[in-house]
Amino acid sequence: MAYSEAQKKAVKKYNEKSYDEIKVRVKKGNKDIIQKYAESKDETVNGMINRLLEKEIPEIRD
Repeated sequence: MAYSEAQKKAVKKYNEKSYDEIKVRVKKGNKDIIQKYAESKDETVNGMINRLLEKEIPEIRD
């Protein structure tokens, strides 16, 4: 399903209001390994990273 320009704009506005972004750099080749691992756990890479951070840092909130 294609998004309309209005939907794209609304999603962008929501994301900017609701989320901070962190860029993570990994060594060449590790990105594919991380993606495959997340898929094997039925997770997205973002979801997996958030879950791991929430487990490690108790102050992080949903």
